[in-house]
Amino acid sequence: MRFTDKVAIVTGAGRGIGEAYAKGLAAEGARVVIAELNESEGRRVADEIRAGGGTATFVPVDVSSPESTRAMAAETVRLYGGIDCLVNNAAIYHGMQIAPLILVDWDYYKKFMDVNMHGALLCVRACYEAMAARGGGAIVNQSSTAAWMAIGFYAIAKLALNGITQSLARELGPLGIRINAIAPGPTDTEATRSVVPASYLKPMLAQMPLARMGKPEDLVGTCLFLLSSESAWMTGQVVNVDGGQIMRP
Repeated sequence: MRFTDKVAIVTGAGRGIGEAYAKGLAAEGARVVIAELNESEGRRVADEIRAGGGTATFVPVDVSSPESTRAMAAETVRLYGGIDCLVNNAAIYHGMQIAPLILVDWDYYKKFMDVNMHGALLCVRACYEAMAARGGGAIVNQSSTAAWMAIGFYAIAKLALNGITQSLARELGPLGIRINAIAPGPTDTEATRSVVPASYLKPMLAQMPLARMGKPEDLVGTCLFLLSSESAWMTGQVVNVDGGQIMRP
């Protein structure tokens, strides 16, 4: 019960990896805000957490909107008195367009970057003062091994998110706020199945030391570790959880 009396926001927690993070936090005592654009999915996850004896509330958010992210933080403070943990998981991924940089529709590209890159920064900007008021806190950004694979605008957004993580680590450290990122490898979610064809996945998995798809549950332990006091001297790090897909010196 590492998160008893802690308040955690998980964006994009209505399905997949974000749902697993939220339920993992609730299972260890956190009061969890399910910050989600899809109301029905967000409410479902919050209801399931409460049915299991945990504490959770759905709060609507569009992470690409400064006003919406500020409202999310304000509602969390109103409900639970503060913010201790933030997981920036929300992203455009399920059903995303696949197009080269030289051809992708420009309006789509800008919206994509507003969500997948700027969204995490907007959420941090909305939450950091409440976290500092509690004496500090911890943030996890959801990156991807795609950041090192140079495949289109999804990879660019994740590579930029790694840079944002490191820059914010320097800015937030004096406030007692730590920020790290998790870079999952190929993970078996509905979103991945909607985007990545099996013909691409099969040879990718065959080359990995742990040659299987990840599961959302494979990522939860790392997320909880990075949010807990067990990682009290870690910040600005990007931790791969990927079956050995990417090995960086």
